[in-house]
Amino acid sequence: MRESLAGLYQEMIIDHAHNPRNFGELTGANRTVHVVNPLCGDQLTLYLNLTDGAVADIAFLGSGCAISQASSSLMTAAVKGLPHGEALTLFGRVHSMLTTETVDEAALVEVGKLAVLSGVWEYPARVKCATLAWQALRNALEDGDRRGEKE
Repeated sequence: MRESLAGLYQEMIIDHAHNPRNFGELTGANRTVHVVNPLCGDQLTLYLNLTDGAVADIAFLGSGCAISQASSSLMTAAVKGLPHGEALTLFGRVHSMLTTETVDEAALVEVGKLAVLSGVWEYPARVKCATLAWQALRNALEDGDRRGEKE
């Protein structure tokens, strides 16, 4: 059962890497953050339209490895429509999942489809790739319009 779940997770990551959701520049974004992973060269620009305290729309442009692109795609799909506070809470949950060896079943349920990224912590070189978009989201939600930032 665990092997079939791992296979499903791998398929979903590949799908999001090859067919990223919310990929492109977002016209009318009121928050923009550019981040770079200097270790491998992954980079992305996150466009966020925060309206009435919620993520009204979100998109990204960038290049990087499959994990970076899939994580960006999954993140944008997950936070679109969320209130500001819920998006920050989700950031915390996912960041913990990506960087912690022991994640309990309840924590995986809380992140829903994002649990496909739960095995990333096993590959320390990929953790930064998976967290890049999430760090950009946190920066956009907390600090507003920032450009040229390095993560």
